[in-house]
Amino acid sequence: MQDKITNILIVGVGGQGTLLTSRIIAQVAVQMGNDVKVSEIHGMAQRGGSVVSQVRYGAKVFSPIISKGEADIILAFEKIEAARWLDYLRPDGMVIINTERVNPLPVMSGKMKYPDDIHEKVAALIPKTTIVDATDIAVRCGNIRAANVVLVGMLSSAMGIPAEEVEKAITAIVPAKALEVNLKAFREGYQLM
Repeated sequence: MQDKITNILIVGVGGQGTLLTSRIIAQVAVQMGNDVKVSEIHGMAQRGGSVVSQVRYGAKVFSPIISKGEADIILAFEKIEAARWLDYLRPDGMVIINTERVNPLPVMSGKMKYPDDIHEKVAALIPKTTIVDATDIAVRCGNIRAANVVLVGMLSSAMGIPAEEVEKAITAIVPAKALEVNLKAFREGYQLM
């Protein structure tokens, strides 16, 4: 258990596994003796809209909401979502960005152009930025849907969380039929950081 409250903002679009990720991180924090609060904003998830999860843990957490400028880490499953939520990051915070591109409705309709270099712009602004093709790693592990767990591995490693604690949480939460692929994806992500 720790006295300091840790704030993790998980951002992506519907179907990328942000909610499962928040459950895994929260479970790990509970296993390690922390008080945990989780907030989830589903938005228009079924239409590729933003999905945001906030996980806060420490000795005692009173609110599930991360204020602007207080996130220790932004875990971004999609490039534009990383940029969209940067104002929530602490000045010395870290960003982990999956290079996956999911076109929002204005781009699909031709009203706007997707900013292809958005993750490089984020990296130029935030010194502690890691950019990864978690989707490709997940495919190599056996299932594209495990990209979220690759990112969990990177996050856990960056935070110094013991791999066995996270594997225990993954085993408790992920369905048995997907467990082997998810553990492999987690280990790949953990070794990257």
